[in-house]
Amino acid sequence: MTDLSKIYKSNLSLLTDLYQITMAYGYWKNNKHEQEAVYELYFRKNPFGGGFSISAGLATVIDYLENWTFEAAEIKYLASLKNPSGSPMFEKGFLDYLEQMKFSCSVEGIPEGEIIFPFEPVLKVRGPLLQAQLIETPLLTLINFQTLIATKAARLKLATDGDTILEFGLRRAQGIDGGLSATRAAFVGGVDATSNVQAGMLFGIPVKGTHAHSWILSFDEEVEAFEAFAKAMPENTILLVDTYDTLEGVASAIETMKKLRSKNIPFHGIRLDSGDLAYLSIEARKMLDQAGFTATKIVASNDLDEYIIQSLKNSQNAKIDIWGVGTKLVTAYDQPALGGVYKLTNIKNQDGKWESKIKLSEQAIKVTTPGDHQIVRFYKNGKMRGDMVFDVHLGQDAEYFVDPTDVTRRKKIKIDWDEKLLLEPIFEKGKKVYQSPSLVEIRENTLQNMMTLDDSVKRFTHPHHYTVGLEPKLDEKKRQMIHTLRKH
Repeated sequence: MTDLSKIYKSNLSLLTDLYQITMAYGYWKNNKHEQEAVYELYFRKNPFGGGFSISAGLATVIDYLENWTFEAAEIKYLASLKNPSGSPMFEKGFLDYLEQMKFSCSVEGIPEGEIIFPFEPVLKVRGPLLQAQLIETPLLTLINFQTLIATKAARLKLATDGDTILEFGLRRAQGIDGGLSATRAAFVGGVDATSNVQAGMLFGIPVKGTHAHSWILSFDEEVEAFEAFAKAMPENTILLVDTYDTLEGVASAIETMKKLRSKNIPFHGIRLDSGDLAYLSIEARKMLDQAGFTATKIVASNDLDEYIIQSLKNSQNAKIDIWGVGTKLVTAYDQPALGGVYKLTNIKNQDGKWESKIKLSEQAIKVTTPGDHQIVRFYKNGKMRGDMVFDVHLGQDAEYFVDPTDVTRRKKIKIDWDEKLLLEPIFEKGKKVYQSPSLVEIRENTLQNMMTLDDSVKRFTHPHHYTVGLEPKLDEKKRQMIHTLRKH
């Protein structure tokens, strides 16, 4: 058995932190394991200094939870863990319980491709305390990374102003799953195709690619390499022109394709992978147009990100049609983690009544919101106006909502605003009730949703703050709980 087959099994129940299992054991020992609780997964800050994020990873979460069991191999490993004294870390009765346990939580989530903001629950889990606790780490792992990459991809799509983007990042990704998850999430965020063939097969993402410098170097002459590639791949004739001298490479590519034009081999494009992309693309465009190849595309790569692309397009008048983005997309180069959290917000007491829970902190940003929440998004004329988080037990019949970071800031709800609830049922007591859209549909959902967000929120520098607030009864409840606990 190889290391890969050991890691990537269908059952990944041990893809968690040890403290989740020790807490689960503690719940079991104290007969709290079946106590019903509500956990919510959210993040505290938009990544990349931006004004929005894109929800991604829900389909992967569904796949994970549908296969979530503790089988013989997992139980055997847990039984092998020892305390410092040498005694078993976990009792056999607890391990027997895990082996027989079936996922029975209810889960609500925001669909993939939806625009999301800090302090809104992206996922909500309601069910036995032990189960809801055990799945914390995998849920964060699956949602955090894909949301981060989808958001980066959406920013790139904004920068290109709708131009085609190719994801080229597999060789720079953080491992196998880092590559596959990043490709999937990048497509959710708006990327058009990928060079990652495995992801193409798994997810149905269009695959695109040309050739590397090694192709050129394997021939005696650059022209010979171009001609050979065009003959081999007549419907994919995009030639990499910067192996020796870029503009000479463009000239060689043009001469090659002139010879092959009589054989009906089209000249699809050239790729620039180094140097001054603005200058080189402008000069290459002139050369291609003068030769009659006005439809031939110019592809650019080389450590691109949204800021470089925006500058090339808007400030430098670059003549680039297709953008290949790798490292800075799949690694989320300028912010490697989203920072999502998973917090207990509600629990049933011994009398069967729900009790809201709140975590206090010296840092205001880390104070949680108590209760069992849903989000209503308001629209006017198809444009997003604000989001209100409310407690399902308190309702949402308010005329305004309150900024959770500044109670003096309130946004009035207008009578002509349309509404949409964001959290949708995914599992009901362990049974899946949600049908995931296709990845193509999710990507289209992202692109459509981005059109509903004001341009001021989408800008990269000092974006406008989109209003997310608490329903007044929830805000009052939160402040009362803080005041009561601070007095102790």
